[in-house]
Amino acid sequence: MSGTPDWAVTTHEWAAPVDTDHLAHIRDNAATYARGGLRHLILEVLAYADEEAEATGRVATVVVTVRGDGSVSVADDGRGTDTRRTLEGRIIRKPVMSTRDVRFFDAPVRPLLPDGIPRWGISVVAALSTTLTHENRRTTGSWMQSYHHGVAATELLERAGASSTGTTVTFTPDDAVDTHEALQPADLSAFRSCASRSSASATDVRSSDDARSAA
Repeated sequence: MSGTPDWAVTTHEWAAPVDTDHLAHIRDNAATYARGGLRHLILEVLAYADEEAEATGRVATVVVTVRGDGSVSVADDGRGTDTRRTLEGRIIRKPVMSTRDVRFFDAPVRPLLPDGIPRWGISVVAALSTTLTHENRRTTGSWMQSYHHGVAATELLERAGASSTGTTVTFTPDDAVDTHEALQPADLSAFRSCASRSSASATDVRSSDDARSAA
């Protein structure tokens, strides 16, 4: 992609906005990548929030909401997904949803998430979701984009009026995902850079600074 040759690859290839073969491979092998069900998909998203918070040396506030319609939102108050401007002035967000995480996906040894299943990367969540919306708010602006099975369904839309930084991922898993595999309260406490607690509602898990004093 023009304008990006000097952008270092740390987690994803900047020059490739979508890898359709990668996304199709995930869907064709759902028995492998959907193992762990909804619980694992949520943990894949939380792992990114944890990394972002750790990179800035702080503890993130995260809200995980599982709704009655089957959709899930994971919202954090981190620095927002990396979004840059090319030499020609075009805005590009790191293609975390539509391409493989180069650290994990093909690695022979991968870190385990709290459910005991190795981490694949957030593209697995996107590929196994009928719809996914990715919103990120940075000090330089705010953007939103929607996907169907990991392929962008809308342009990267700039939004005005964001008063804080962070990332919100909202997704609806497809039929290949076992939605009975629910997030466990202990899962959130396993992320060192996310102070977390369970809310009173069984379908809404909230993270807050209050959890730090209770830990």
